[in-house]
Amino acid sequence: MNRTKILLLALVGMVAAACVTDPVDQPNGQAEEVATAAKLVNTSANAIGGELIIYVSEEAASNLESAQVSTRSGIIALDEAVASIGANELKPVFNLKVNAERKRELNMHRWYTVSFSKDADLDAAARSLAKIADVERVQFSTMIDKPKVESVEIDMSTIATTRAEGVPFDDTLLPRQWHYNNDGTVDFPNAKAGADINLFAAWELTTGRPDVVVAIVDEGVCYTHKDLQPNMHVNEAEKNGTEGVDDDGNGYTDDVYGYNFVDSGRVTWTRNGDQGHGTHVAGTVAAVTNNGFGVAGVAGGSGNGDGVRIFSCQIISGGNAAGVNATAAAVEYAADRGACVLQNSWGFEAGAISNDNMFESGSTGVEWTAFQYFMTTKNHPNLEGGIIIFAAGNDGKAVAGYPAAYNKLIAVSSIGPDGCPTYYTCYDRGCNVSAPGGEYFRRSGSSVESGCVASTMPGDKYAFMQGTSMACPHVSGIAALAISYAADNGIVLTLPELKDIIVSSVSALEFDGSKAHFETGGTMNLTSYKNKMGTGLIDAYRVLMAVRGTTCIPVPLGEQVILDISNYIGDGNVQVKMLESEISEEVKEKLGITDCRFMGSKLLLTCTKPGSALVKLKYVAGGNTVGGGQITGGMEAEQEFALVVRPGVKVDDGTGAPITPGGWL
Repeated sequence: MNRTKILLLALVGMVAAACVTDPVDQPNGQAEEVATAAKLVNTSANAIGGELIIYVSEEAASNLESAQVSTRSGIIALDEAVASIGANELKPVFNLKVNAERKRELNMHRWYTVSFSKDADLDAAARSLAKIADVERVQFSTMIDKPKVESVEIDMSTIATTRAEGVPFDDTLLPRQWHYNNDGTVDFPNAKAGADINLFAAWELTTGRPDVVVAIVDEGVCYTHKDLQPNMHVNEAEKNGTEGVDDDGNGYTDDVYGYNFVDSGRVTWTRNGDQGHGTHVAGTVAAVTNNGFGVAGVAGGSGNGDGVRIFSCQIISGGNAAGVNATAAAVEYAADRGACVLQNSWGFEAGAISNDNMFESGSTGVEWTAFQYFMTTKNHPNLEGGIIIFAAGNDGKAVAGYPAAYNKLIAVSSIGPDGCPTYYTCYDRGCNVSAPGGEYFRRSGSSVESGCVASTMPGDKYAFMQGTSMACPHVSGIAALAISYAADNGIVLTLPELKDIIVSSVSALEFDGSKAHFETGGTMNLTSYKNKMGTGLIDAYRVLMAVRGTTCIPVPLGEQVILDISNYIGDGNVQVKMLESEISEEVKEKLGITDCRFMGSKLLLTCTKPGSALVKLKYVAGGNTVGGGQITGGMEAEQEFALVVRPGVKVDDGTGAPITPGGWL
């Protein structure tokens, strides 16, 4: 069907007929009332006025699709009900100009938005529509929670322009991006070395690929920003076409760098109420890396035009948030535009939706349909489907907000530079993994922002922000790196495999006691968060090793430890004898290895430099001696491992008991 709005003419004389008799006056009135209420899948709380979303029968959908402008559906009861509420517009939620056949399989063609006067009684209108047999579901268009963020602009004139020691690229703010590589010197109470995503090691393997596309569902992304523009995904047909014309015929006019689903037009970021939130999020994912200025993005490339690509799906504009129909259309658009990663730092208040069943079949049914479409759309040859990542929420509750809490999506909680939960983060139920989101603290009444996340802002500016909104794009960027690395190595990942890799490639979060609550001046009881920050702190290098199929062996920095290699082979219960393995001088230099000895299945090791390196270790499979010639024995086997040397790492023997050299020799 043509996406032209279907204008519904007022049906003079039919309105009275459409006013359904009060069910209590009918013999089966109570049953009808219950049936009507069952179709109302959410409430009008925080809903957009003058707008309802309906899910219609197949017959009604077919009639509406074939209808011409200014005509009715042909189903008398539906037309009368629509007229009775004074509707002036009926249009499909989803765009059947692209991938229509697949969308029909998911029944996406049966969702419609009904528009009418904002002064009308929204609940009464919903009940009128719900009484119609061909209307199977009525959904209020709930507005998403608008982000409430505090940003501190970075004075770039105070930032050294020379490349700092110890960082792999020359972006001037990279030394301030502790969230990538934290050496413990951040100006923040109890800053902890290693409280980061271990990105520098991952960058040695990949920095992204241009064929990996990430959709930023958020405020509009400032696509003219000098640190973002080279990594924007460009719709060339619209860019080189005629302004005001849908040059590529995809149903969206002038969608060069994305689309504004609030105002139905070009992406914007300068309207009253805009906070730069979407631009900040986008910079963490894919600001151009190694270009001599600004910040580095997690998957921003190496300065050779090789970063991942991003585009904007704008659902907040000028402080106005879209309803669920527009956010659903934005998710659909992301899939149709070629994204394989969906970055979402938005949602509904934690606790507003109670469980997954309520999410799937109730409160946000139209969005759930859009998510199904995105997850089953293959836009990259090395990923079967699309991965969706959400911020867990900033309500400080022991549950993630929806959609983040939905079990098929990844919800990201937030830590600070101290490796502890931030005061605002949601945690526990529905939260899957943690990442640095940053945290302000106050010293002598002033804000110290160095504990926050540095990223891009509109107008070629940069700023610090905090929030699970800032934690989430770290995980989206890492997912983009994982897909890039899979492509580099000819590996095809299924969506469940990638999600498993993301949530299992973590380091433990160790914290006890309490910490200052910088917002209230009180304290946080960290015991409440113990083992409730998802699986742990995401580690970019471990993610790539999991894609590669290589087991990581964590090694504490500067400590002499014993590694029982048998714990890392098979299920950890195998009996093997280690053979003398040569660790290259290059690896020894990189990790500062000062001693290295083998005995049985164990390796004694001291590493004095942080970093990661691949090693191949040999062992006997079957017995203590390699067979051959006059000897009957086992087979010599070799396995690749990645030594990951980090501050604060704990090594155990599989039972949780620390291993130290004492009594071993």
